[in-house]
Amino acid sequence: MLRHHIEREDEIGRQIRDLMKSGMLVPDELVNQLVANRIQAPDCAEGFILDGYPRTLNQAAMLRKLVEANGIESAVVHLVVDYERLVARLSGRRQCPVCGTLYNLATNPPRVDEKCDLDGAALITREDDRESVILERLSQYEHQTRPLLDYFHSSGVPMFEIKGAGVAPEAIARDICEKLSGQRQAIP
Repeated sequence: MLRHHIEREDEIGRQIRDLMKSGMLVPDELVNQLVANRIQAPDCAEGFILDGYPRTLNQAAMLRKLVEANGIESAVVHLVVDYERLVARLSGRRQCPVCGTLYNLATNPPRVDEKCDLDGAALITREDDRESVILERLSQYEHQTRPLLDYFHSSGVPMFEIKGAGVAPEAIARDICEKLSGQRQAIP
């Protein structure tokens, strides 16, 4: 949602662009309002996945109110990933500025070094994929986001830890779907 606003260069996008470039988190009030608006959209009526939200205890409390007010069943999926692997993966990410195709120098490199396979454009490193920005985000994660695991655990929200390092994305997706489908059957 945040990148969408940045790409549109609307008022919200301009507000958050510099924060994200430096690795800082967007203020809770703004993110909470964006999420509240988004989950009311018709395409969310049958369910939705929130990736990267909530990141703070304030956001978690707001989300809990939103799902309870709307009668939404929820669960938390925690992907467990080693920080060194995470930094290497993110800092190796490249994107085509023309078509938006994503590459990774280690796991999904382009056929021609630093060139898009589809249109030949020179690939770029997004501002938020620079190592210094990634390290700042991880630092903020430790201080602001990791406490959410305790919060959701103590609040009774079903939680699943999924190994996310060294596992193919398809296997991760399959594991998540299996856990959630089992959870859905267990909820009366």
